[in-house]
Amino acid sequence: MLELLTGTGLALAAGLNAWIPLVVIGALDRFTGLIELPPQWAWLSNEWVLLFLVVLLIVEFVADKVPGLDSMNDLVQTIVRPTAGGLAFGSGVSATTVAVTDPEAFFTSQQWVPIAIGVGLALLVHLAKAMARPVVNTATAGVGAPIASAAEDAGAFALAFAAIIAPVLVVLGVVLIAALVVIAVRRRRARSARHPSTAP
Repeated sequence: MLELLTGTGLALAAGLNAWIPLVVIGALDRFTGLIELPPQWAWLSNEWVLLFLVVLLIVEFVADKVPGLDSMNDLVQTIVRPTAGGLAFGSGVSATTVAVTDPEAFFTSQQWVPIAIGVGLALLVHLAKAMARPVVNTATAGVGAPIASAAEDAGAFALAFAAIIAPVLVVLGVVLIAALVVIAVRRRRARSARHPSTAP
């Protein structure tokens, strides 16, 4: 069960920011004893891979805080974030962490399954984020973009660390994300009702 929560937390974090969970996993494996990646995922802690991931993280960190550019970034990330979610889930469920010390029994026979689950989880979060951002930008004349983005980044970091250190906390993250998705959908529907499109 802890393996599932670890993978879920990492995949959900990737839906908010593709690079944060991968950087967290790689850095914690390389510099601490909080996580030990199995051989097939050890490349994530390679110093050159980490450097590349940090550069990509900085690019997304900046792009996601600029109104207009953030929506273009979300469009590009429709492929990237689910892919990162699959990698994060796959590496997370097969890693040994301070909270998960017996991961070998989880999805051992079909290694594509955890990656597929991670792709699906990250895609759901990404779609909710991409749907909510234009609403935030319109409602705040763009002022809310950097605030929303900073909150998403903080959430991604919190989910990634919780997934490794205290996977049970991921349940709270799932509940919070679900609540935010419901709020975003309701606001979008309310906005559509106030400004219905008129046929020519």
